[in-house]
Amino acid sequence: MDGSLRIGRLFGIPIMLHWTFLLIIPVFAFLIGSQIGATTDLIGGLFGIGIDSTIISGGYMPWILGTIVALGLFFGVFVHELAHSLVARVKGIRMQSITLLMFGGVAQMDEGAPEPRTELPMALAGPLTSLVFGLACCGLVYVTPALTPAPAIQGVLIFIFGYVGVLNIILFGFNLIPAFPMDGGRVLRAALATRMPLDRATRIAANVGKGFAILFGIVGLFGIPGYIAPFDPFLILIALFVYLGASLESSAVQYNVLLRDVTVGEMMSTPVVSVPASMQLVKVVDMMYASKHLGFPVTERDTLVGMVTLADVNRTSPIDREAMQVKDVMTREVVTLPPTASVIDALRIMSARNIGRIPILQEDRIVGIVTRTDILKVTELKKI
Repeated sequence: MDGSLRIGRLFGIPIMLHWTFLLIIPVFAFLIGSQIGATTDLIGGLFGIGIDSTIISGGYMPWILGTIVALGLFFGVFVHELAHSLVARVKGIRMQSITLLMFGGVAQMDEGAPEPRTELPMALAGPLTSLVFGLACCGLVYVTPALTPAPAIQGVLIFIFGYVGVLNIILFGFNLIPAFPMDGGRVLRAALATRMPLDRATRIAANVGKGFAILFGIVGLFGIPGYIAPFDPFLILIALFVYLGASLESSAVQYNVLLRDVTVGEMMSTPVVSVPASMQLVKVVDMMYASKHLGFPVTERDTLVGMVTLADVNRTSPIDREAMQVKDVMTREVVTLPPTASVIDALRIMSARNIGRIPILQEDRIVGIVTRTDILKVTELKKI
């Protein structure tokens, strides 16, 4: 995912940190720290245990504890996503990465929508793990007095364990709301897909998800007297996330269904216009203007040696282009596919690598090229 930093690898799965995660931690720390007194009383009441707030409320401790609780919540989110990923691997699905974002985490897999019998345990694994993690933290609240005799330190530990435990139990319940693409929505789709085609099940689950998104948005805008204040930014952003996520995933599944039997050989553009590596860069720009094509394969002696695109040209200054050749800016590591490859694979590669076209090779010779535009046109025709 763009804007993500790889911070490690666990069970062979890359762990990524999105830049928005770094923004939300201070926000959560501030919100938790600014309400430390009321939250301490609430946690004490929930667990029926007295909390010594001598350390909790002193100096910078509210903000330090806010940061610790925020990190504890996101550790719970990470464990939640890891559970999804491990169940997916057991079911034979290869995971690309786990990314921590502003509003949670995303476990990215190589495939599209899995089979219902695979998606159901995958979807349930995350929330159930959040529940177990939350209950374990809540259990530590009652164990804490045996760990240290100091009441003030007990108060700090009880606050942390209690807060993180409650948040993860809330995360469990929230994720089971049938608002696709949240876990509850995926459970709904898996259940529906046992009785109907996957695309129809996805469409129904996505519409239910959009309905919840609209409800979240209304509550976020107008609030609930005595419970939620008007103009709650988190609920509004969650509403947007759910609505857009449902729309995008529904479209992706529709593409998979419409294009599942189509190969790139059936829809590739041919003959292919290629350019030599020694061509002047300004001439390539002229070709782009004339043909309205924003990329060309680069060949030497009928052998593919690279791709030159508008993005490659834009990385150079207009003055330098006069003296440059195609080989000076072209991309040398070119992704290619055989004519028998599926269009779904081509689309997945384009999305993963952020490229707009893929040359089609047969016996090391270019026989065609497939672009995102080609795929969109064929999809529209398949809808007829």
